[in-house]
Amino acid sequence: MLNSFHRLFLFLFLGSFSHSSIQAQESPEVDIGGALRFNYNLSSWKPEQKNRGGDFGYDMFRINAVAAYKGIYVNAEFRHYSEAFGGGMLKQGWFGYKFDEFRELQVGLTQVPFGIQQYNSHNWFFNLGYYMGLEDDHDMGVKYQHFGENFEYQIAYFKNAEELRFGDASPVSYSRYSYDVAGNNKEVHQGNIKLLYNWGDSLRSGLGASAQYGGLYNIITKKTGNHYAFAVHYEADYKLWNLKTEVMLVSHNPKNEPDSSEEVIIMAAYGAPYEVAADFNLYTAAIARNVPVNWGPVSNLQFYNDFGYMQKKESSFEDSFMNVTGILVTAGNLYTYIDYAAGYNHSWLGGNFVDDFAAGNPDAKWEARFNINFGYYF
Repeated sequence: MLNSFHRLFLFLFLGSFSHSSIQAQESPEVDIGGALRFNYNLSSWKPEQKNRGGDFGYDMFRINAVAAYKGIYVNAEFRHYSEAFGGGMLKQGWFGYKFDEFRELQVGLTQVPFGIQQYNSHNWFFNLGYYMGLEDDHDMGVKYQHFGENFEYQIAYFKNAEELRFGDASPVSYSRYSYDVAGNNKEVHQGNIKLLYNWGDSLRSGLGASAQYGGLYNIITKKTGNHYAFAVHYEADYKLWNLKTEVMLVSHNPKNEPDSSEEVIIMAAYGAPYEVAADFNLYTAAIARNVPVNWGPVSNLQFYNDFGYMQKKESSFEDSFMNVTGILVTAGNLYTYIDYAAGYNHSWLGGNFVDDFAAGNPDAKWEARFNINFGYYF
């Protein structure tokens, strides 16, 4: 399957160059931006934090750079979180070439074309799929994309996820923005195809399908298993409303050492690993409505509710849920997310973190975090 994918990608790649008509600019262009964010949170499962009325502190500082010269450009984003959340990390960074207004090639750490993009959510926490590497994921590879008036497609090959250690048998670093398979397994040779059809005027709709298939190389057994995912997704915009819905089927089949379960994989980001069920279905639905206002610097309020349900294939595992209700307040370049995020068997929302997305806890209860994120983007 991967050999066929390589041939298809090469055909599209060479064909695009043969018909290129874009004009390259003669002088360099550079655009520097970034963001500074602070976070307040109050969590139901932290009694001492509740006694002191929550915590307010540093979230993240980032720098964005976009530069272009003679038709070749670079797009990079570096983030620095606190040490406890992984410290410094490159979220994305790729070289690009636009053949014309419809066709583009990207090489480097680029977004994986899977599901609703750029985000399958409206809130600061993302939706449940993000925590399994299925929303706003970025890997190392090459991607070709074609955006037409109605029909668009993306095709990509990823050699591996972000690689920081370059050892002969080194596990992936946990200091990463996107969730990837970690521990004794490493993602290798992944192919992605995404198709999307857009239509409508007053009701703008987009119906799409995504597929990915790749290897899982085990650094202990030296054997390569596989993983795959399929998704059907629909997004609609009507006046001030937005709807995002997605159904995903996901499977991981590692070649682990004999004493290790193949019903669980390890995933990691933000400096910490946790267990995830190897096979699951994921269902998400997110709805939002914008309310334009004129309150001094405040120009818009976006009200939203984002829901996710993880149905695990292993019958002894407990399913996971997530629901976030909130408001995004836009005031010039200051964006403030006010979220009430609730989770059931959710590693980042109560529980024991280690195996909530895998075996889970049959005696778990819903936990919640009230969160306000202040971000100034420049």
